[in-house]
Amino acid sequence: MAYDLKTIQGYDFFEASSAMQKSIRRGDIKVATYFALELFHSNYHNYVWKRLLTVSAEDVETFITTEIVALHHGFQTVNFKADKPKGRIFITKAVVVLCRAMKSRDTDHLQNFVYDKKIGISDEEIQDAIYSASEYTPIPDYAYDIHTKQGRKRGATKLQFFREERDCLFPVNDETQFTDAELQAYIDSI
Repeated sequence: MAYDLKTIQGYDFFEASSAMQKSIRRGDIKVATYFALELFHSNYHNYVWKRLLTVSAEDVETFITTEIVALHHGFQTVNFKADKPKGRIFITKAVVVLCRAMKSRDTDHLQNFVYDKKIGISDEEIQDAIYSASEYTPIPDYAYDIHTKQGRKRGATKLQFFREERDCLFPVNDETQFTDAELQAYIDSI
């Protein structure tokens, strides 16, 4: 089934969407904003938000997704009980944030190449990165904690869980870390 979706200016919907995302990747704020708002004014605002959220995961290196979610929430708030969509400033702000963010395709490449197709990575590299190049990746020992049946069978404790999860964080803000005594006091209180 072929779709012939058009925007209000006559652009092909899929081409306008592609232009928006690829302009964000390239940091072209003007073109990205133009096509985001073209889609918005064509009543495809829900789709725009889906694409912006996807871009935040596929194309951006830093922790931007929560910012996009917050902007989407603002958009939803101003549209609560609205007769027609408004609040395009939230879409524009999301585009600007995404355009200015440091870009990386690592997450998309990892899921598509490494997991789905093993493209662009040798078996030796996979063996170095994970336990083997086979279809099966063993569960790492650190996953067997107090929250799993196997972990409890192995004698895992809450204190052990809190310590190990605290000690493995990277990068870490040392100012917010609890001491062993504080962890024990918490466990004793529950």
